[in-house]
Amino acid sequence: MNIEFLYFEGCPSAERLLPRVRALLERAGVRDEPQLRLVESIEDAERERFLGSPSLRLDGRDIEPGADARTDFGLKCRLYQTASGTAGTPPDAWVLAAIGAAQR
Repeated sequence: MNIEFLYFEGCPSAERLLPRVRALLERAGVRDEPQLRLVESIEDAERERFLGSPSLRLDGRDIEPGADARTDFGLKCRLYQTASGTAGTPPDAWVLAAIGAAQR
């Protein structure tokens, strides 16, 4: 499984999410480590289709449902619209669902 963790330097949400992602991968029995991908410029953000920091992709697919239709790429903090409100990190359920889909 290819796991990409995209972020920009100093993002507090990325610092909170990375340990959670590692724990969720372990819980799902995935031994692969996330590849950390630093996004440093607007050009990088557009080329990478970066929706903001932090972003998590499994086998090239963003874990947020519907994210593949978005075009608001940029060097910015990412906000996730969840059932419980806006958050700087995605819910564990999204991460686990994406892991399950990638394992199938």
